[in-house]
Amino acid sequence: MRNVLVSSDLDELYQRCADALTSFGAESISAAGQFTLVLSGGSTPGKLYELLTSTPYRERLAWDRVHLFWGDERCVPPEHAESNFRLVQEELITPLGLSQENLHRIKGELESPEKSAAEYEEELADFFRLQAGDVPRFDLILLGMGADGHTASLFPSDNSLQECERLVVATRSTHGGVRRITLTLPTINHARQVFFLISGPDKAETVREVLEGSRRGVPLPAQLVEPSDGELRFYLDQPAASHLSDWRPGHGLQ
Repeated sequence: MRNVLVSSDLDELYQRCADALTSFGAESISAAGQFTLVLSGGSTPGKLYELLTSTPYRERLAWDRVHLFWGDERCVPPEHAESNFRLVQEELITPLGLSQENLHRIKGELESPEKSAAEYEEELADFFRLQAGDVPRFDLILLGMGADGHTASLFPSDNSLQECERLVVATRSTHGGVRRITLTLPTINHARQVFFLISGPDKAETVREVLEGSRRGVPLPAQLVEPSDGELRFYLDQPAASHLSDWRPGHGLQ
């Protein structure tokens, strides 16, 4: 199932996503005793993380039951300015005082990207108690999208798009000057919920292509995110939704 929610401004965009995230997280904790949440980097989710530390959102979740994972990471140390972990640490982890036991970061600083990917795959297998061939079922994966249609570190024409067996891979090429580690499409598409959080006019044409474009030819990476047994939501602000054929701020598009 896919839902598209268009907000009139950034404040409404972040509030709607925060409301849904904390509501679904509380349901997951009530049902299973924990909430497994995969986070992304970038300026747009950074604002969401900041909102989650404020009242009333910080009181809506039992944060000691929330386990944080990362959808992708650059091959840099965790203190590096471009580290996705560092963003989350500054905006969410430190303000909430989250326990290190609940943090499951990708170690981008290891001697090779392949080793980083293999270790994170082992981390997932241990946490979810996976058997050979199993895929973890995250409660919620939060994704952004670039103007080129990439999501997580799944870039157009990269080898990671064709991966069908691995849970985590290293990109073959560099992006922004560094290689990256990313969850694969099978891992993402096995989640219970996937939220795209997208803002800005520079994304409008790509949003239109992802939601309304033809699937013939070579699809954009974001078009390949289709949970097999879960819900997909697109949280858009008005500029990001401006090229869609039919939309109204604050209303859903099916």
